[in-house]
Amino acid sequence: MTNEANVPSVALPLGFSWGAVKAGIKASGKLDLAVAVAPNGATAAAMFTSNQVVAAPVTVGRRHLTATGGRVSAVLVNAGNANCATGAAGIDACHDTCVAAAEQFGCIFDEVLPSSTGIIGVPFPAGKVIAALPEAKLALGTSSDHAESFARAILTTDTKLKVARAVVEVGDAGQQVRIFGAAKGAGMIAPRLGGPVAPVVPAGPPHATMLVYLFTDLVASSTDLAAMMQPAVQRSFNSISIDGDTSTNDTVLLLASGASGVALDEPVREAFQNALKLVCQSLAHKIVDDGEGVTHVVTLHIQSARDEEEAMQVARSIANSPLCKTAWSSGDPNWGRLLAAAGYSGVRFDPERVTVMIGPQVVFTGGLRAPDFDEAAAHATMLQREYTILIDLGQGHAECRFLTCDLTAEYVAINADYST
Repeated sequence: MTNEANVPSVALPLGFSWGAVKAGIKASGKLDLAVAVAPNGATAAAMFTSNQVVAAPVTVGRRHLTATGGRVSAVLVNAGNANCATGAAGIDACHDTCVAAAEQFGCIFDEVLPSSTGIIGVPFPAGKVIAALPEAKLALGTSSDHAESFARAILTTDTKLKVARAVVEVGDAGQQVRIFGAAKGAGMIAPRLGGPVAPVVPAGPPHATMLVYLFTDLVASSTDLAAMMQPAVQRSFNSISIDGDTSTNDTVLLLASGASGVALDEPVREAFQNALKLVCQSLAHKIVDDGEGVTHVVTLHIQSARDEEEAMQVARSIANSPLCKTAWSSGDPNWGRLLAAAGYSGVRFDPERVTVMIGPQVVFTGGLRAPDFDEAAAHATMLQREYTILIDLGQGHAECRFLTCDLTAEYVAINADYST
């Protein structure tokens, strides 16, 4: 088995075509309508935002996956308008674009999975989407350029393309299963994705926006995809935060065309799960690294917790603390802010059993500042683009790693002016 995220030479999965056009939704005039088509259909599983306020495409997408038993033939993504808080008119507009897409791509309307990202509360320009679909059909292709045009069209405040690939080599016959992932997200990033939507698997709670599309040519049922997707998402997209804001539109979609002919037996399952985790972790890192105004990427390693849920609870509390995040922006080794944020997380622990490390240096232990605390060395560590903060709670044996970032004046400027 070979796992290779971020390697352009890795072939794209068979059974899909991708494309993008300018529909006139983005004020910038850039690509803003992305399409992925599986001509012979694909099995699918998805995880959506847990926000109680959800966008029309999330509502429609859930309905379509349920109605088709997890079958998707086309993915339709627009950037520049979230189609959220748009009422019944937004739902109708989303439905109309799915019907029009189905006519173009030769499938039934509920085999179209819609997604949107952009400003909330603005009427959805369905007419622009529908008018652009014939051109989008002509733009479809199977090359890397086509796949990357799809990935580029879904971006909003992102400054970098977010794609990853992996290949799983099966047995001695040279068979391969391929994975391609495309994502967007730079602000409004604190995903809490609910249980997978797929046949038999009960839907979880309803869990700028994170959108992730994962394509593979594995032969797998929707139920199997959902089972493999959940742990990959939990340790990647559900373990990041840029600003603590969970979007109304967050979506992770996994599609399997079956075009490789490789069936999902136990050896293939293990290899595929590892490759899927690799791709998801690569994309999650790219999202945080390209966060709005980000100058530092921080891994929070919480260990010796009673269980993983409590470790995640502490990590999120620190990751979403404005005081911690602003300290990171200047490289200030203010470990007291870390300790305070852990303390109000709701997780019970004894501060005298806690150890805090910034990079390789212990800065707090035994209830006191570490005797050998070297502020200058800690500051030097925190001036690096990426570093790790370890917090040992001294309570048990569970741990987590959570990826986050600093909060800068540039983030404030971007979001103060975003809607204009």
